[in-house]
Amino acid sequence: MNIIAFAASSSRKSINKQLVRYASTLLDKAKVEVLDLNDYELPLFSQDKEEELGHPQLAKDFLAKIANSDGIIISFAEHNGSYTVAYKNIFDWCSRIEPKVFSDKPMVLLATSPGARGGATVLATAVQSVPRFKGIVKASLSIPSFYDNFDADKQCLKHEELHEQLVDAVSHLNHLK
Repeated sequence: MNIIAFAASSSRKSINKQLVRYASTLLDKAKVEVLDLNDYELPLFSQDKEEELGHPQLAKDFLAKIANSDGIIISFAEHNGSYTVAYKNIFDWCSRIEPKVFSDKPMVLLATSPGARGGATVLATAVQSVPRFKGIVKASLSIPSFYDNFDADKQCLKHEELHEQLVDAVSHLNHLK
C-alpha cells in the first residue's frame, strides 16, 4: 500500500508537517511518502500564467504522486480561516490539468494550530471541498492547541484521547488493499 502525506503549508517549521509525519507512522503495512510543498513551488496561478507557461512539470509531478498512491493524508494549516497560499496554488495548477485532482483516493484530512480550534475552519472547508475534486474523505480530525498536545522532542501526541482519535482516523487507510 502506497500512501502520500503532506502538510498544506510551505513553512519549514510547520506544525502540520510534524502532525502528518506522526500520523503516517501510525499506519500498518503502508509505505508512506511525506511530500514537501516546497518541492512543488510554482508561480502564482492565473489564466495569464497558464497561457504563458502551459501546465508546469511540477504540477504534473504532484498529480502523478496522487494518481500513483492508494491513499492520501493531508494536514491543513489555517491562514486567516482558509487554505495557505502554498496549498491553494498547487491545487489550482493541478485542477487545471485534472479537475478530478484526488483521483477517487481515500483520504484522511487533519489540521492543527496553536489555538484552541486547531484549524477547524480550514478543515471544515476541506472536508466539504475535497469530494468535488474526487477525494473520498474517510476521516477528519482537528488537533487543538498543538504546543500543549504534541511532544516536540518525541514527535508524538502526548494527549492520550487525541492520540486514540488520530489512530482511529488513520486506521481508515489500513484496509485499502
